[in-house]
Amino acid sequence: MGWPPGVYLQTQYAVCAGTSELKTGRYGQNCLIQFEDFANINAFRLLNKYRNKYLTFNDDIQGTAAVAVAGLLAALRITKNKMSDHTVVFQGAGEAAMGIAELIVMVMEQEGVPHAECMRKIWMVDSKGLIVKGRDHLTAEKERFAHEHTQMKRLEDVVHELKPTAIIGVAAVAGAFTEQIIRDMVSFNPRPIIFALSNPTSKAECTAEQCYTLTEGKGIFASGSPFDPVTLADGRTFYPGQGNNAYVFPGVGLGVTACAMRNITEDIFLTTAKTIADLVTDKDLAEGRVYPPLTSIRHVSFKIAVKIVEYAYEHKLATLYPEPGDKEAFVRLAHLQHRLRQPHCGFVQLARRGHVCSELQTVTTSPDYARRFKDNI
Repeated sequence: MGWPPGVYLQTQYAVCAGTSELKTGRYGQNCLIQFEDFANINAFRLLNKYRNKYLTFNDDIQGTAAVAVAGLLAALRITKNKMSDHTVVFQGAGEAAMGIAELIVMVMEQEGVPHAECMRKIWMVDSKGLIVKGRDHLTAEKERFAHEHTQMKRLEDVVHELKPTAIIGVAAVAGAFTEQIIRDMVSFNPRPIIFALSNPTSKAECTAEQCYTLTEGKGIFASGSPFDPVTLADGRTFYPGQGNNAYVFPGVGLGVTACAMRNITEDIFLTTAKTIADLVTDKDLAEGRVYPPLTSIRHVSFKIAVKIVEYAYEHKLATLYPEPGDKEAFVRLAHLQHRLRQPHCGFVQLARRGHVCSELQTVTTSPDYARRFKDNI
């Protein structure tokens, strides 16, 4: 028999909210709650509702944003200009696109560009075409990125008309970056940025081989799925970087819990993006990578945690005092301590999969910073 679908879904989200309160009640205010795989409208609603109440973040929105912007920041070392010099077109206008766009705007604002001008540099294409002013049935999130322009249905036409410097695919539309789009991108950009971030591989907007071959190695490529190295006819070999959220959440989790932050601001994810980008070497860039090798992810996570702790104390976001003098030693102790005494906080990941809201993982920690995310980093 069951409940009507609408009632069932509402009940499941109520269970998620209750779980949040239960976990913080059990582990204390330092319990970190990570949400992911929620529907677009509910993801933003729940994030906005709880972000200032609990220590929580949404990995699909904020984690994806941090790793994508990290790749863009690294790419700026190749294009040799600022973020505000770029125009970005998104294939997709869901959680990932919105999160990435918001963080891009933050970078541009830090470069001294007015907010309204930053927003005009971001364009989005969803299943109905280019998001423009006056289009019917736009969500509040999409409305923020709607601009005055003629309605256009096809991504190829949008790219040809707007001539973006970067295209980012996050809608899981396989092959969305057609040969024509890639050729157009390199025709009006000396080093076009082409991020095919959808996964799995079968849903990628284009392959690494297509990007490097059609741009003759000029394209700056990143993907959400792993791709093999690509060797061009002239003998150059490129090793595409994978924009994996695994670069983000272990270090963020370790950093924010180590210093007992009470909520996670967007600046934490911008700090994370900058840290990842700074760890990309010139050798990485020369080989086509805009991310550090995944084999170095433990080191990346450690550096992120240290930067977050530094930021938290500098901006009065940490609540654990006295402030440690040696932040690296402090984070290392938080990472390596094995014994638990008087557990006081934890990590909870909540995911919306189908019609089930499930608790996926709980890791408790102690006042002497024990065993936090040890198996994740």
